[in-house]
Amino acid sequence: MSAIITDQFRILNARNFVAAATSSSNSYYSFIGLSNATDYDLNWDDNPPAPRDSFEQEDDYWDTMIALKKIKSNDISQVVRKITWTSGTTYDMYRHDISRINTSKPSGATNLYSANYYVVNSEYKVYICLQNGTDPENPDGRPSLDEPNFIDLEPRPAGDSGDGYVWKYLYTIKPTEIIKFDTVNFIPVPKDWFENSEYEPVILNAALSNNQLKIITIKDRGVGVGTANRIYTNVPIKGDGTGATATIVINNESRVETINISSGGSGYTYGTVDLVAGNVPVGIGTASPSFDVIIPPKGGHGADIYRELGAYNVLIYSRIENDLENPDFIVGNKIARVGIVENPQDYDSTLILSKDKVSAVGSLKLTGIENESDYQTSVFTANSYITQTIGTGLTAIGRVISYDKNTGVLKYCQDKTLYGFDVSGIQTGISDYGYDVLKFTSSPSAGGNLTISGGTIDLQIDSGFGSIYSVGVTTVINSRTYKLGQSFISGIANPEVKKYSGNIIHVDNRPSITRSQNQKEDIKVIIQF
Repeated sequence: MSAIITDQFRILNARNFVAAATSSSNSYYSFIGLSNATDYDLNWDDNPPAPRDSFEQEDDYWDTMIALKKIKSNDISQVVRKITWTSGTTYDMYRHDISRINTSKPSGATNLYSANYYVVNSEYKVYICLQNGTDPENPDGRPSLDEPNFIDLEPRPAGDSGDGYVWKYLYTIKPTEIIKFDTVNFIPVPKDWFENSEYEPVILNAALSNNQLKIITIKDRGVGVGTANRIYTNVPIKGDGTGATATIVINNESRVETINISSGGSGYTYGTVDLVAGNVPVGIGTASPSFDVIIPPKGGHGADIYRELGAYNVLIYSRIENDLENPDFIVGNKIARVGIVENPQDYDSTLILSKDKVSAVGSLKLTGIENESDYQTSVFTANSYITQTIGTGLTAIGRVISYDKNTGVLKYCQDKTLYGFDVSGIQTGISDYGYDVLKFTSSPSAGGNLTISGGTIDLQIDSGFGSIYSVGVTTVINSRTYKLGQSFISGIANPEVKKYSGNIIHVDNRPSITRSQNQKEDIKVIIQF
């Protein structure tokens, strides 16, 4: 038994995903992570490995996660392939019957959405090609010479070159959409096509046309057709629709020169030009002309932009930038992974996360031991280890994610590589500090202390910073207030997201980049259905 999943199912899935991701009952977040990519693969930055999809790997994605940012409703859009109009290029034309046995010309595409039948121009206006100059002498179409740049509702040529193209205007991409959703390979389609009054004229035009026929192409001009140099009008187009007629021009060789729709009729899913009923004589024994009647999409061109252009891809946009109000996105270390997580939860809670930005790592507020200001000169190397003796024979260990000398805040993570396992989860030996993940603490047991070792100067946890009654969220240094982005109690801040919660639905391994204070990253993730 043979079966297929149709492209319409893919479009439906994309639309449903956008609806779910923008619903107030869900929270989707982009994340950055993996500061130590070369521990996973020495050649990572030259050739990042493909992400793996397993429960074990999902845990690793969480273990190496650094920070998350909420994806808002205006950060997600369905997108289609970007086909930029270029003079001299021969484009495909819209056809309703493209398939493996009737490929598109000239691309050879075996389905409509793989064909190059629409374009975006230099002003970000989007057009569908209804006719590409196809005729018996040019069965694969002709080069396009006139850039379409009109907003008329009815299809028409773009200029006076005579290239044979007929274009239909669909929509213009907005500047805000260009910034977020325009890429080398994709352009956005409007998210609110059916609701926004801006697109209503195109939709109403499609409704008024009621599936009117727009294009007929000539496959064979015939021989001995009609009377030379005569125009035949009201030639009926027969099929399951009604009312469509064509105008046929016969040249001086008694062959069909042109055929154009004079009345589009309505309700057609197939059609043929009835020369006999149109009183166009075709002599006995002569070759009759033949035509292709092109059937518009359901509802007419522009009725459903997602169906017409094949919007089964979704782009999710996120801008990662440093924020003095909420410094969750680290500087001074590398990141090599981005991804998307659905419905993560608040730390130590079952509530779905809702904050705009959150940290996925813990933090320590440090101060000097002998000289309070030592925290301003101590250096902690990114991805090096820090330790604290929290009791007799008990040592907490963490990996340095970042250290801010101004505030004395050290961000750290704790992953399996600190406890005798490699990055793949294979035990490599006995850990110097055991296998248990011990937390840093401001209340060490007997034999423990507040000292944090691993920097060029040993520091200690500032156990007096913040309390359960008044959490520490800012610090004042030289009359300047610094916001810390996390809530500290006795010098310790937990992550703001519950590790391993929600569903990681997308992961992208990338060459490492080192984040700096003034740096911004525009993350654009394509999800294909």
